[in-house]
Amino acid sequence: MTRLSIIVCTRNRAQSLEPMISAMKAIRSEQDWELLLVDNASTDNTRERLTFLAEGAGNFRIVTASRIGLGAARDMAWREARGDIILFTDDDCYVAPDIVDATIAVFDAHPEIGFAGGRILLHDPDDYPVTIDERTQASDIPAFEFVRPGALQGANMAFRRNALERIGGVDPALGAGTPFPCEDIDTVAACVWAGLPGRFDPSMVVRHHHGRKASDYPALMASYDRGRGAYFAKHLLCRKSRIAYLQGWIAGTFRDLHRGRLSTLARELAAAKAYMIHRRAWATLIAMAPLAGAVYVTLAGAITINKAALTIRK
Repeated sequence: MTRLSIIVCTRNRAQSLEPMISAMKAIRSEQDWELLLVDNASTDNTRERLTFLAEGAGNFRIVTASRIGLGAARDMAWREARGDIILFTDDDCYVAPDIVDATIAVFDAHPEIGFAGGRILLHDPDDYPVTIDERTQASDIPAFEFVRPGALQGANMAFRRNALERIGGVDPALGAGTPFPCEDIDTVAACVWAGLPGRFDPSMVVRHHHGRKASDYPALMASYDRGRGAYFAKHLLCRKSRIAYLQGWIAGTFRDLHRGRLSTLARELAAAKAYMIHRRAWATLIAMAPLAGAVYVTLAGAITINKAALTIRK
């Protein structure tokens, strides 16, 4: 029986795959595990490079996902996988040598959970400290509650197979390569609202070699704003989670008010609108338009007042 499948999806990054695969080859475990390397419709020589780098590793498999998008690639891959536990990581991440044993231990110690995530450390200290999670304390993610964006991240995220079966898998319309980059937190939330609790556990560790610098930060955050908007919209469309996500969205927006981040809200609202149009959720879109406008105008006014007050104090 295969206890764990690791899944890495990649597209057009043939020349940067070797360190990731080297880290996979350095895994040490007596458990039965496998690695699925997913070529997501690359147009470079990714497939050939994966084949070359994986040579000699009997538990490495290479598969192709023809639909572009990380959600689609991950959804195809877990269905091809043989493991009872599915661990997702990224093609610019290096797993710790004990990642297999650590991940299995978390699920064995907590039979009630459907998913878990772990630490994501910055590999290169010259990179900007973003898309990492350096928490050292474990924490639980209860069922039937709002899940804040970033609670777990797709660079280090695992699910029981039966949890993915229960929620219908990963949404192929979401993820990097689509207009809605939020497939990771959406999959977590789908489990939560299916009644499956989860956990953050620092014993599961990967290092993220993302290569981003400070100048890349604004564009990255804009992308995340769009992902959050789509994520919120999807769960506003669900009756069970609607109130929790409306409250969570508004609360998060007001917490950021003192930073003057009205552009963040604008991008979130635009993405939410685009997602609802994608889903053809016309009734909800029409019903929420006045509320969205009222919130936007209220926040714009509050930010203007706050800035005026600061100017007066100066």
